[in-house]
Amino acid sequence: MRVWHGLERALDMNNELILILGGARSGKSSYAQTLASQIGGSVLYIATGTAGDEEMASRIAAHRAHRPADWQTLEAPYKVASAIQSGNYRPGVVLLDCLTLLASNLISLQTEPVNETAFQTALDAELDELLSEWQDGTASWIIVSNEVGLGLVPPYPLGRVYRDALGKANQRLAAAATKVIFMVAGLPMAVK
Repeated sequence: MRVWHGLERALDMNNELILILGGARSGKSSYAQTLASQIGGSVLYIATGTAGDEEMASRIAAHRAHRPADWQTLEAPYKVASAIQSGNYRPGVVLLDCLTLLASNLISLQTEPVNETAFQTALDAELDELLSEWQDGTASWIIVSNEVGLGLVPPYPLGRVYRDALGKANQRLAAAATKVIFMVAGLPMAVK
């Protein structure tokens, strides 16, 4: 898979922040991995998923099998910037897959009923640290996230709190990003 026309010229640049959005099974992760490989240099793959059940364990195993063997992997369900700093990584590319699961991990730390303000504050703090880590470094960053605003309104309060917070996080990342790509059926569309 080649990256979309127009991005090829920019692949030599350092310190990019590329946000890849799309729905479930839209090709976000595959495209992000291809892009990370084409940017070149060492890659730090940050996996935020946790194996809470057999289906998720199977998905995680499939993701691991599709990553190049020479990439470093950091499994960090949250506090990603701290995990990067404590590991003393110096990659050319950081690929965070994905913000959607990171937000899910943060909301799972809340007790029922979820305190919307506390969850939003925790997610904002995580974004503050990620953006600071990107801005203070020289690596290009690729962040994968689900676009959650195109579907039905969740029928339960927890789902609405999650959707709203992730939507705000996506907006914030898109505003800071140097490039935003929207995936539809495996096809990338340049948004920014």
